[in-house]
Amino acid sequence: MRILVTGATGFVGRHLTAHLHEQRPDDLLFGTTKPDLSDATELAGMTIYPVDLRERDAVLNLIGETRPDQIYHLAAQAAVGASFSDPWDTLETNIRSQLNIFEACAVHNLKPRVLVVSSGEIYATANRDDHPTEETALPQPSSPYSVSKITQEALGLQYFHSQQIPVLISRPFNQIGPGQNLGFVAPDFASQIAKIEAGQQSPLMRVGNLEARRDFTDVRDSVRGQRLIMNQGVPGEIYNIASGVAYPVQQVLDTLLSLTTANISVEQDPARMRPSRVPLVWGDSSKLNQLTGWQPMIPFEQSLREILNDFRQRVSQSSAPN
Repeated sequence: MRILVTGATGFVGRHLTAHLHEQRPDDLLFGTTKPDLSDATELAGMTIYPVDLRERDAVLNLIGETRPDQIYHLAAQAAVGASFSDPWDTLETNIRSQLNIFEACAVHNLKPRVLVVSSGEIYATANRDDHPTEETALPQPSSPYSVSKITQEALGLQYFHSQQIPVLISRPFNQIGPGQNLGFVAPDFASQIAKIEAGQQSPLMRVGNLEARRDFTDVRDSVRGQRLIMNQGVPGEIYNIASGVAYPVQQVLDTLLSLTTANISVEQDPARMRPSRVPLVWGDSSKLNQLTGWQPMIPFEQSLREILNDFRQRVSQSSAPN
């Protein structure tokens, strides 16, 4: 089996690559990274290609050389907040990159199984308090990021119907775990705590909206779901990957604070508030469970503890003498 993972050196990509290498050690794994990250692309068992997926010819060469049987399309601008500050960058990156991949498959007359990784963010205000959101809910975008993901889904389904490429769509909800970068709530909190512990920041945390509730799934559970969808999913179908639990952001903060002995004050920062307030995002993954038996295995508290320890290590390394 020849497997291509776009965005292989990103947060989710690294975890997926490790999982695939563990589960399928005899498969040929190929991955992409941004050209400017080509100096940090060592992943066990994988051949890395520094490629700007927005460039059509580069993607044609990539698909022609790797000739994958499966494509996990993870590469994207994935920060909701950043999509407000530069909407076109998010739209162009996420839509054009995927379009180039499908066009390259068509040009080379290849029909790999393609997993389009969308997001539970597309539901936004479609979420209700009385039950988690199912795949049949009407998408209601609340950010340029969610618009880009809805478009990616539509493109995937178009190539499924017009080119008979076996496309599957996953909608992971908020993914957390060690290795995640800043720009997301748990890493932003953990980074501040680690810096305070190390004396690099005054004992004051600045936070945004703590009332929002989000469905957090550990990234290692999420990538296991991605692999199951790829191998067992029905082409043309959509699958949520979610814990089915809506955690208040306040609980994320409180849990992380319970893991430190530092005396820390908390202050709300207006600059950290997003233009769109979505009070609740949570998902129903029973469709995936019924198909594959998938369910989350890593507890919420364990994920947060490992995120904090990850940032403690990062802070320690950044302050170490050269």
